[in-house]
Amino acid sequence: MNARTALVTGANKGIGKHIARLLAAEGLTVYVGSRDPGRGQRAVEEIGAGARLLVLDVSDPDGIAQAAAQVDRLDVLVNNAGISLSLTAPSDTGVEELRRTYETNVFGVVAVTNAFLPALRRSPRPRIVNVSSGTASLTWSTNPNPQFTPGSGGAAAYRSSKAALNALTVLYAQTLAPEGVKVNALAPGLRATDLTPGAAAAGGDPAEAAQGAVRLALLPDDGPTGGFFSWDGTPVPW
Repeated sequence: MNARTALVTGANKGIGKHIARLLAAEGLTVYVGSRDPGRGQRAVEEIGAGARLLVLDVSDPDGIAQAAAQVDRLDVLVNNAGISLSLTAPSDTGVEELRRTYETNVFGVVAVTNAFLPALRRSPRPRIVNVSSGTASLTWSTNPNPQFTPGSGGAAAYRSSKAALNALTVLYAQTLAPEGVKVNALAPGLRATDLTPGAAAAGGDPAEAAQGAVRLALLPDDGPTGGFFSWDGTPVPW
């Protein structure tokens, strides 16, 4: 065990749980962010040594403040919590769905990041990883790419929210670079999780995607910032 600490939001299942497990295996003390205390505690018990429960709903400002007050220093923040409510095109997407999606995928990331920045600033090597999506790439959405067939306007709320998250990743990286904070986004690829209908059957191993997040979480001092990377470390175009 070393003195480094990490927080992974939405870590009671899926990719987030694997990220927490891998970071704990690296010797970090890992706060398992979970809005459901029971599920979070079960994840902590399954991960084992180094895991700590932190009740955290990224859409609850008061809860975020209470969680941040419990963490004095933080070396790694992985903004993993995210939702996808439907696969509909923008013409069939209600404004309420957009609001709910952005509340978690965009506003929640900003609220959590800002609340934990004081703790991150106490770290000699602070790292922030935002779990995005390859489907948020405007280049890939309009040109041939290695992950999906371009030209579909489906999952508009989710994909546009992740595109906004990508923009924030760049802006945070530029703003925090003088302080040594490295901020990057991850495209994990389609994984066998319950994020979207059919993903559990069609997706790949979530643990494989988690390895990409851990790589960005443990970047050396000469590592990149303000980048968008696939799970295997290759750059993804914005």
